[in-house]
Amino acid sequence: MALQLAVEPRHTRGKRNNLRLRRAGKIPAILYGHGLECVPLSVEADTLAAAIRHGSRLVSLTGAVDESAFVRDLQWDTWGTHIIHVDFTRISEHEIVEIRLPIELRGESPGVREGGVVSQLVHEVEIACPASAIPEKLVVNINHLKLNDSVSLGDLELPQGAKLLASDLEMVAVECVVPQEQPEEEAAEAAPGEPEIIGEKEKEEDGAKE
Repeated sequence: MALQLAVEPRHTRGKRNNLRLRRAGKIPAILYGHGLECVPLSVEADTLAAAIRHGSRLVSLTGAVDESAFVRDLQWDTWGTHIIHVDFTRISEHEIVEIRLPIELRGESPGVREGGVVSQLVHEVEIACPASAIPEKLVVNINHLKLNDSVSLGDLELPQGAKLLASDLEMVAVECVVPQEQPEEEAAEAAPGEPEIIGEKEKEEDGAKE
């Protein structure tokens, strides 16, 4: 079920007006898509941040508009801590959207007890998924990952109706292998010979000539 998000009309635009909105605890937003006009909006900063923390990307906008929308793009401040702008795109719950999701490992690999190390080679993937079924992340359970076992992209569990957008489903995403031993450092180079004293060399050459 889509999370409800109250929005208000935004009658003024520009950097200064957007700054005033943020100081008032609101975030400037825009709604577009489906060939309809773009609608400038604002949303409460705390409410939007809470929705993002819970992984909600499909929202039901209420107030200034009453439409289902997808959180298409978020702009963050320089430090990446506060949202400063959000783009909403009109969407139906059954519409297919493309989205990048992080991969999270859960559990403990028995291969670690055998001397192996779990290595995550792929940290995010792109999927095509019904808007109503978009997950916050993809979870890989490694409780059965034994030594020298691996999980490929094709092994990832996807939401119903979702498709992985990857050209190589055999690519290894997670593996448990014995760590490679670091090659021992080569023996220290022999100490350089004593510096050649030009004067001494000249004397030796003169003696050889005599």
